[in-house]
Amino acid sequence: MALDQILARMRAAERAAGRGEGSVTLIAVSKVQPADRVQAVLDQGHRVFGENYVQEAAAKWPAWRAAYGPLQVHMIGPLQTNKAKLAVDLFDAIHTLDRPSLATKLASLAQARGALPQLFVQVNTGEEPQKAGVLPADLSAFLRDCRAMDLAPHGLMCIPPEDQDPTPHFAMLARMAADHGLSGLSMGMSGDFETAIAHGATHIRVGSAIFGARAYPTP
Repeated sequence: MALDQILARMRAAERAAGRGEGSVTLIAVSKVQPADRVQAVLDQGHRVFGENYVQEAAAKWPAWRAAYGPLQVHMIGPLQTNKAKLAVDLFDAIHTLDRPSLATKLASLAQARGALPQLFVQVNTGEEPQKAGVLPADLSAFLRDCRAMDLAPHGLMCIPPEDQDPTPHFAMLARMAADHGLSGLSMGMSGDFETAIAHGATHIRVGSAIFGARAYPTP
């Protein structure tokens, strides 16, 4: 599906939710996409992208920033602590702050740099053992510890379980964000972003519906 079709659906969902046009940011998830597909979206004027892998982002976005001017690149995949320093130099936002060790590392980098990318805390709303994220019951304490280290998370992020209705998860994330005074809600992907917008999403992450199916490298 073309970028303009996704944008049209976004705007319709904003209107249906009684929200202002432009209240939702579309993150075009460009991980593992061929360069020509990404450049086609850049050429259409889109300027906000998402990546899952630090090394992949490092290999392509500095050159595109130089060629296309101001861009936003968001880290939306798991972030290893040992790659945090490179990540804070590459990304404008990190959506996957999910554990104390990463918070400690980011706090140290903030002290050294004087600034950090915008931070979202990933919440494991489905409490899935195989998935990263702070458990809902632990969120208050985690946010308190982050703030004690002078980290200032902007919002929350979730990835609902694949086999469940995402609606309760989006509602839960919105409620938790409101309870903690956080304005950012990173939720909703290709198959459910309109539902996420109805529940207050400020950032949606859409990849295959814009770029087409990914062709992952064969091991």
